[in-house]
Amino acid sequence: MARAAQGDLAGRERVAVLREPTVAGIGQLAAMQTAAPLFEVELQPIDARDVDEFERVLANFAGAPNGGLIVPLSTSSETHRTRIIALADRHRLPAVFPSRLFVTSGGLTAYGPDTVDLYRRAAGYVDRILKGEKPADLPVQAPTKYETIINLKTAKALDLEIPSTLIARADEVIE
Repeated sequence: MARAAQGDLAGRERVAVLREPTVAGIGQLAAMQTAAPLFEVELQPIDARDVDEFERVLANFAGAPNGGLIVPLSTSSETHRTRIIALADRHRLPAVFPSRLFVTSGGLTAYGPDTVDLYRRAAGYVDRILKGEKPADLPVQAPTKYETIINLKTAKALDLEIPSTLIARADEVIE
């Protein structure tokens, strides 16, 4: 893979994935590991039990060039959102987060289920239950609508140029 020019999103060849080893998420990581070779990206799971441990491992990871970060949704990532964003910024790692809340808090970008759509669909389940259907008889539904949010202020601070095609496709752009 040809290295991209400084400041371009392409060329990120190593991506750390922040994981909580005690939380089920093996399917998420497996999907990422399947996709990584298609993009010529080396995934490095970071199994941290707390934010202090994550900080030490991330500092080591960030010491080498061409790194990025994926932060899947977990209780720990939600709880320590502000600190994780600050660490990614301090180590100049472009990061993809699981929800809009991370980006409005200063993270670079988020890709994940549209929470408003999830709540709207949950209301339909509540209606069916109130009309007498048994919850155990209702099908489990996966999210059907996803959103992409980009924080251009953070991109500028990281000296990254976000492709205009990605900006055009984003559901929300924070300037």
